[in-house]
Amino acid sequence: MTREQDDVLILGAGAIGLATGLALLEAGRSVRILEARTVGSGASHGNCGTITPSHAPPLAAAGVIGKALRWMLTPDAPLYLKPRVDPALWSWLLKFSRRCNPDDWRDSTQARAAILNDSRQRLRQWIERYQLQCEFAEQGLDYVFRDPANLQRNLDECEALREWGVRSEFIAADDYLRQEPALRDGIVGAIRFPDDARLRPDRYVAELARALRERGGIIEEHCKVQSLQPQSAGVDVSTSAERFWSRDCVVALGAWSPALLAQLRLTLPVQPGKGYSITYSRPSLVPRRPMVLKDRSVCVTAWDSGFRLGSTMEFSGYDSTLNPRRLAALERAAQEYLREPAGTQVQERWAGWRPMTYDDVPLLGRAPGHSRLWIAAGHGMLGISMSTGSGQLMADLMTGRSPAFDPRPYRVERCA
Repeated sequence: MTREQDDVLILGAGAIGLATGLALLEAGRSVRILEARTVGSGASHGNCGTITPSHAPPLAAAGVIGKALRWMLTPDAPLYLKPRVDPALWSWLLKFSRRCNPDDWRDSTQARAAILNDSRQRLRQWIERYQLQCEFAEQGLDYVFRDPANLQRNLDECEALREWGVRSEFIAADDYLRQEPALRDGIVGAIRFPDDARLRPDRYVAELARALRERGGIIEEHCKVQSLQPQSAGVDVSTSAERFWSRDCVVALGAWSPALLAQLRLTLPVQPGKGYSITYSRPSLVPRRPMVLKDRSVCVTAWDSGFRLGSTMEFSGYDSTLNPRRLAALERAAQEYLREPAGTQVQERWAGWRPMTYDDVPLLGRAPGHSRLWIAAGHGMLGISMSTGSGQLMADLMTGRSPAFDPRPYRVERCA
């Protein structure tokens, strides 16, 4: 059975799909979202909830490939490539390696900064307009260092980031320890990014869903998309429940987007980058603002409702198992830096797949060769941070409005 035609179908109820739907509703379109599981059950669920213009630099940078290859024999390394025969991954890595140069680093940083800066300002507006109750706080974020050489490398990078409006300030070790009693001795300094923020990501996504439903949007949960067929007048979508027909369709399935689009002979250069987190009850002594333990690549976020350690990047395909070594690495880093590295209760141990493009820039726009099919994918580790800007850009492109920033760096055709 096929329903009557929908205006816009969005495939995926994570942060990107929901933000796109909300922006489209505000632009006068009607929206139905199809979700295989439940709202926010993918990569949106377990990340550390930091909103980070500071993270404009891409993963692809000089020296990263050599470091990753050395780490292949270290399963708990911050960046880990699981040794295996995977032609798609090795093709992606070849393209990634070609981006590890100063010119491409600069191009990706500029594109990421544009959407991150727009999203940061837009998020504040959305929090107020939709009354999103998600433990949002504009406190900034700190990078904390024990390695002097790593601190200097990051200070040099901060100078470059000023060109794109990313503010930072250096704080000497003694001053920082006086400000931050949660830390152990031994740090050599910190870098503060005052324009960063934080929220609780699972609550943020739930609130986006609430705001969308209140404005007439429909979310169909436990409705897995099996196939789609674009036509000149719309898109036919078959699911585990029934068939849908829509005027326009947006694929926002995160790391699962390539598998669906492969049915149309569209190759989406997205690899699943597995991230981990552990959520605890809140300790009695927590950092005053979110921080990244930079020498260990571990993020620490405290909310009123809990405490989370997260990060790491593992390229192991769609392996859904929890690697205890990688979870333990998060805890070791916290023990090295924090006086109270964990709460008394573990609330959740989690892993999820981040949709990683080889240039670390999202794919936003019309699918090549299909006038009614759109793609919003490839946000890597920054789906929450980029959600409002991505959603508004997609709505602007789909309704013919002038976007707030240049959409060309995100076009899907660049990866054809």
